[in-house]
Amino acid sequence: MFRHNAGLLFLLAGMVLVAPMSFATSLEIAVRHTFGAEPLRLDSLRYQNAASETLSVTRLSYLLGGFALERADGTWMELTNQTAWLDAAQRRTVLQLENIPAGAYRSIRWHVGIETNANHADPAPYPADHPLNPNLNGLHWNWQGGYIFLALEGIWRTDVAASRQSAASSTERSAALSRDAATKLVGYSYHFARDPNRTRISLTAELDLTHDAGLEIDFDLATLLNAPRPLSFVKDGSSTHSREGDPIAAALSANLPGAFRVRQILSAVPGVVKVAPVLPLYLPEKFTPFPFQMSGLFPIPDLPRDNPLIAERVSLGEKLFRETALSRDGSLSCASCHEAAAAFTDPRRFSVGVRGQTGTRNAMPLFNLAWKNSFFWDGRAPSLRAQTLRPIQDHTEMDETLTNVEAKLRGSRREEAHLSSRENQSLLTSAATNIVNYPALFTAAFGSPEITAEKISLALEQFVLTLTSFDSKFDRALRGAAKFTEAEQRGFELFMTEYEPRSGRYGADCFHCHGGALFSDHQF
Repeated sequence: MFRHNAGLLFLLAGMVLVAPMSFATSLEIAVRHTFGAEPLRLDSLRYQNAASETLSVTRLSYLLGGFALERADGTWMELTNQTAWLDAAQRRTVLQLENIPAGAYRSIRWHVGIETNANHADPAPYPADHPLNPNLNGLHWNWQGGYIFLALEGIWRTDVAASRQSAASSTERSAALSRDAATKLVGYSYHFARDPNRTRISLTAELDLTHDAGLEIDFDLATLLNAPRPLSFVKDGSSTHSREGDPIAAALSANLPGAFRVRQILSAVPGVVKVAPVLPLYLPEKFTPFPFQMSGLFPIPDLPRDNPLIAERVSLGEKLFRETALSRDGSLSCASCHEAAAAFTDPRRFSVGVRGQTGTRNAMPLFNLAWKNSFFWDGRAPSLRAQTLRPIQDHTEMDETLTNVEAKLRGSRREEAHLSSRENQSLLTSAATNIVNYPALFTAAFGSPEITAEKISLALEQFVLTLTSFDSKFDRALRGAAKFTEAEQRGFELFMTEYEPRSGRYGADCFHCHGGALFSDHQF
């Protein structure tokens, strides 16, 4: 008798026997967001709920977990540790379920929301690209704990008469009248969350997963708002934080199962194209890794993979940050408007450029930028390295060409101690200072003495990325090294408490926009 394992070949009586093998497949699920029969259009004030209130959707973002597939015999295959974050505005509408045992399945289920342990675990260790990284999904309540399972936000419009008739109490009628008289456009914010509200979705779908396959699903917001439990902004309220007993959260939970529908089953999906690994740019043969420091409460940032932090490049970036040769007349450096003592911003209302030109904006603070993905007040720079070169070329700021900057840095430069006051800049020109050999510094940082605008931007990017802030009194209080005063504690409670009169909460509601460990949602 022979003993054998799956996948081994045996030669027996002149025959080759192949033991059966099990293998894993994947299921790609594409979600189409709709309102009724038509695809959802964000920011379009065109939809109506069952109460005839006109509304738009500006944000639809949600977490899915607890995926499982039903076999033909009625048993369920649980797919553990598979979570998805989908977001209409970010065009994240496709998820991939991996490592599914090959076979035929007749149903699929999942939850809107994640399981309790994951919901209350420390979110900081998740990698930058993980669906549960708070800086990626923007759905973690941080100091309150737990995730928002589904965020639905937008604008709604109604008339004064409808407000007066639909409001349940005299107080609500008064509020509705004053609100509608002022604008007639009101924001709504439905944040569906908390463990008891985690909602299961089950769909019948004959899936042949003896090979990779695909599933297309519709998520209908008209059903979510209207059936079987219709919601009215005037009658039920325009916000929810899903507290216990909240009727809006209960209605959303009741409506969610019917909002998802199978649209199409695909017998095959295109093969996944593997993305080539990102290689570091101009990495010298010898370098010193730079330790990135941050709070243990911060989510892991998505640091540039083609520009890994090294001490030589950070040091060069710091010198360039304080280098006045970046400006046309040699009077300004980056540090002139981004003063370290003022949180790397400008204490003046408007920053001042070469020739005393006053700009139209204040220089932004430069700390904790490792967690951002767009820069300047209007977000016009898609990366930090792109941002670093624009003030140099801006005619109202440094007003210099990159070609001239490159040429000036190829010669020897004096290392001038930076003074924050513009009036004192003239005192530096005659000061005895160290000589900076930029070609040598570029060699240490990039493996070559060649000085280019690209390398300047890479070095400046590295220096600014290292500017992290995590030792304020607030940070120390969180780790038990300091204590809030009574007024500070009250302020913290107001900051982190929602304003929702219908549920008896009258906080300042600041955390909606200034939430998370970084006190920002990074939105415009």
